[in-house]
Amino acid sequence: MSEPQDPENSTQRLPTVESGRDGGVLAMDQSTSGSTYEAVPEPDRSRGRARRFRAQRRIPAALVALVVLGGSGILLYDIAAVRADHPAMRWRRTVADDLASRHLDDVWVLAGSALAAALGLWLLLLAFTPGLRGLLPMRREHAGVRAALDRRAAALVLRDRAMQVAGVQSVRVRMGRRKAAVRALSHFRELDDVRADLDAALGEAIGELGLARQPGLSVHVRRPTKKG
Repeated sequence: MSEPQDPENSTQRLPTVESGRDGGVLAMDQSTSGSTYEAVPEPDRSRGRARRFRAQRRIPAALVALVVLGGSGILLYDIAAVRADHPAMRWRRTVADDLASRHLDDVWVLAGSALAAALGLWLLLLAFTPGLRGLLPMRREHAGVRAALDRRAAALVLRDRAMQVAGVQSVRVRMGRRKAAVRALSHFRELDDVRADLDAALGEAIGELGLARQPGLSVHVRRPTKKG
């Protein structure tokens, strides 16, 4: 871990997993102790690069396939009917006449073009992005074996480890793909001492998760205030 940065960098609100020994989370006052650490890149000990898992996206694929199949089927039927000396379908004649009479700067032409472009960009985004942001890839120690850890499970592990630190009353953990943000309430001991113990315990816990990319750690400790 690198040296701690400015404590003000870890003061944003992080509403996620929470736990308290007294059955609830109290409000916080302004007595705080915080630190932020960036992850140190680890040497690649795996037998293959641990890539993110890709979502199958069955529903978008099925919808696109149905639309393409239905549209191409109707169009081929109409073309075959015209080749057999039958009149074209009324909708195709109407569309052809309407497109021939409208200019490129027409409102409906621009709206239709924008909609088609938006749908195309959405499909490209689905095709090129892996998805499954809730899964954190783990190190590949063996070739042909891939594993991932759910972000919520990782947050629960860090929360349980933080609750074992003396002086911690309740903990909130937000586990991201690049950083784990922890906010804790401490009802006794010095805040700096509690934060230092949390840094050590959580840093060790993150290393034991076995993630391919070890996230950074942001710890913020405050005093609880009693409700009036």
